[in-house]
Amino acid sequence: MTTKPIGLYVHIPFCVRKCNYCDFCSFDISSVTWKEQYLKALESEIRSYTERNIAVDSIFIGGGTPSLLTPDEFGLITEAIKDSFDVLPDVEFTVEANPGTLNEEKLAAFVRCGVNRLSMGLQSIHENELKTLGRIHNFDDFKHSFTIARKIGINNINVDLMYGIPHQTIDSFSKTLESVCDLLPEHISLYGLIIEEGTPFYKMQRELPLPTEDTECDMYYFAAKYLRKLGYFHYEISNYAKAGMECQHNLKYWRCEEYIGVGLNAHSYLDSKRFYNSENADEYILDIGRKNEAEDELDNDDKAYEYVMLRLRLSEGFSLSEYRSLFGRDFLKDHMDTVKRLCNSDLVDLSCDRLSLTEKGLYVSNSIINELL
Repeated sequence: MTTKPIGLYVHIPFCVRKCNYCDFCSFDISSVTWKEQYLKALESEIRSYTERNIAVDSIFIGGGTPSLLTPDEFGLITEAIKDSFDVLPDVEFTVEANPGTLNEEKLAAFVRCGVNRLSMGLQSIHENELKTLGRIHNFDDFKHSFTIARKIGINNINVDLMYGIPHQTIDSFSKTLESVCDLLPEHISLYGLIIEEGTPFYKMQRELPLPTEDTECDMYYFAAKYLRKLGYFHYEISNYAKAGMECQHNLKYWRCEEYIGVGLNAHSYLDSKRFYNSENADEYILDIGRKNEAEDELDNDDKAYEYVMLRLRLSEGFSLSEYRSLFGRDFLKDHMDTVKRLCNSDLVDLSCDRLSLTEKGLYVSNSIINELL
């Protein structure tokens, strides 16, 4: 049984409406008749951990749009968390929010419940790009919510941005980045648009006025250079942070540390096992909060694979001596030819005991990781 503090993820699957690019487990709130039953099942699942004496040093309430919850609903969830886990005093407590669903009352309720980190989905400052994405807010909504969050004392704010959006140009992207940085957020997540099967964008992809691959590449490198000058450290493929402001919860995923996920389709990694809940709302609710679709105990090969795959998402990479100690193998000996070739192409860096991706390598990380594994 784990003794080290872990992370807790809570899934709220409701949105005002699904965005055109979204393939997450979320539902248009206007079509949902089971919100109350879901929240009861979620509370039940949280409380199922009460007797296990698990300490938590990060909480992340994501979705969906958690900021759709009323203050009372949010309070009941956080009360269940505090009753069921040993929440450490220095916990990083993040909640995701859509700027179009925030107000001072909700933000104040978040803070009263212990939230100290806000993650706001902006994506772009431009009206035409936001409408194409299917977002419900505009840049003024975002600035208003950001200002209120600062006013009530939230000193750790992440902003989600996107590049490769239909209609987007390098000029419009640079204006988005510059406008956001003027507000001095502590953290910026920057995602390249991926057209996922089953989304509205997938059905209309032939008609979408997408930027070229070269333009997307230019956006990526512009952001990396611009943010570095402003003191944001590119610590993970899609994430930049001021010194000491990296998302501690997400670092647990990339460092193969343990976490529990509660809610619809939530995933967990605990006691060397990975398991996840049903993505079917009826099943989840009828099972009173939990339906494990799979429980896989990872063997040494699985753990070695995940260690490399996830650690290479981080700019710090991984320690070769730690890899050898954990898995009884010599990574360099097994992959020397590939590592040399990638080093010569300035895609990976081998320094002392560490193997990591370069800035150039992070942009094409998937292909490099595939080569190494």
